[in-house]
Amino acid sequence: MDFRSLKEKQRNVREGFSEDLGLRVHRALSWLEKSEQCSGDLDSTFIFLWIAFNAAYSQDTELLRHTEAESFSLFISKLVELDEEKAFYDLIWSEFSSSIRLLLDNKFVFQPFWEFHNGKLTEDEWKNKFSKAKAKANIALSNRQTDVLISVVLQRLYTLRNQLIHGGATWNSSANRSQIKDGVAFLSKLVPILINVMMENPREIWGSANYPVITI
Repeated sequence: MDFRSLKEKQRNVREGFSEDLGLRVHRALSWLEKSEQCSGDLDSTFIFLWIAFNAAYSQDTELLRHTEAESFSLFISKLVELDEEKAFYDLIWSEFSSSIRLLLDNKFVFQPFWEFHNGKLTEDEWKNKFSKAKAKANIALSNRQTDVLISVVLQRLYTLRNQLIHGGATWNSSANRSQIKDGVAFLSKLVPILINVMMENPREIWGSANYPVITI
């Protein structure tokens, strides 16, 4: 699935969307299209894919009393449950199982590693957190818990997202190429699937879209 095929589908089924779902899908598709126009620029592709993901799921985390990571974890669990075609399952276990293991072993996309280097954690503390996180991921891998594993991967990529958005990385830097490549490969497949599952389930409650369109 890509922007063109999803946009064609959206035009055919959007009359059955609620206003909020319509706005979420419309915005997510617009950023997915932009990501596909960034050929060769992995940093920009990653950023636009994350915006597309954010447009699809974003909730008022203060109102819901969830962190952003908790919010998208709940969102992913709901999508996986609704995914009758098992597209998320195939994505994880057929395409990305080996690269996910490498990503989970990568300390540079593990936030406590950076908290240690910023003086917020001791070396033992971040290493202990890393060991526990890997153990949790290994349990998800052994039990084939698709939603848990996707959420863990997204939490890692959220650290990478923060590095880029908050100016903690240089554009096109060789220092983070492997993480960026893996992130783009994963999100470029994940985002179209989640948009499609949302369109397949218009009667579900997806929540009010942030920053609604205001007509003055």
